[in-house]
Amino acid sequence: MKAQESEMEKEFVNLLNRHPGILYKVCSLYCNDSEDRKDLFQEIVLQLWKAYPAFKNESAATTWMYRIALNTAITNFRKRVGKPLPVSFSAIEFQIPDLNDDHFSEEINLLYTTIAQLSPIEKAVITLYLEDKSYDEMALILGISKSNVGVKLNRIKSKLEKLIKSATR
Repeated sequence: MKAQESEMEKEFVNLLNRHPGILYKVCSLYCNDSEDRKDLFQEIVLQLWKAYPAFKNESAATTWMYRIALNTAITNFRKRVGKPLPVSFSAIEFQIPDLNDDHFSEEINLLYTTIAQLSPIEKAVITLYLEDKSYDEMALILGISKSNVGVKLNRIKSKLEKLIKSATR
């Protein structure tokens, strides 16, 4: 049993290391403060770990990760209470780069700043769009219809365009 748990931990860590950008993007969009981003990152990893045993590879791993990450971020955004408890992953260490803002260009910082002004659901939709997710994938991750994704996306694009124009004046 111990060997099976250890193997599951390794698979989980490998999954996180293959797709760290998903977590970074979600954390960056939902938290302005670097400490809050780190806390949200930990909470998302915890929720992914709790859900991992039930993950059956019926959808893409990235779809599953986005769904958990966005739901956790939205829940965290609404609650804003307490800090998550630290989670131990035995002897396995994460080797994921630090979450800092120094590596982003001015345009990307403007985009993140503008996206930060959106509602939690709008942030989720635009994040998935920027990740080139199909409408079908977005609908699956967000739990809404494909046509609703299209409507929301068009409204968000218009809203972002207005916000960016007013920010660059």
